[in-house]
Amino acid sequence: MSSCKPSITPVDTTPKLGASVSSPVSNSSLYRSLDGALQYLTFSRPDITYAVQQVCLFMHDPREVHMEALKRIIRYNQGTLNFNLHLSPSSVTSLFAYTDADWGGCPDTRRSTFGYYVFLGDNLISGLAKRQTTLFRSSVEAEYPAVANVVSETFWLRNLLLELLCTVPTATFILL
Repeated sequence: MSSCKPSITPVDTTPKLGASVSSPVSNSSLYRSLDGALQYLTFSRPDITYAVQQVCLFMHDPREVHMEALKRIIRYNQGTLNFNLHLSPSSVTSLFAYTDADWGGCPDTRRSTFGYYVFLGDNLISGLAKRQTTLFRSSVEAEYPAVANVVSETFWLRNLLLELLCTVPTATFILL
């Protein structure tokens, strides 16, 4: 797919991926191999984390619609080869965290998805996108564990920075 037409987004924003009635992929080992390579790529490309997490949910029984979603991520990567994690010196020494939860986002299990990103100054230092294990009745119930997870992560990062003799003089800002 080195000469494919690039996609401007890694995931189709209108429909949710779910267990589909479309036909199974002809080569499921190729699907798993591409999916695994994309998982590895998320270490340096946090912008594709959510999309890769969504196609990983169907590794046990991939369908053609899931393969199309996987190919869309590859097309997005083709158009954004210059997007990488850049760490640069920053005069700002505050921790900022951004978190969000998608209540009932999975069309099959109705489970929520949450994610967060943590920045030290201008540099992204941690991120996560994950399907929640509990089924919630409201968006408020889904947001609470997401906030609890990012607070736990920022406490761990503050302690790690303290051990590295890099103190964070201000409180951590968590934005929903």
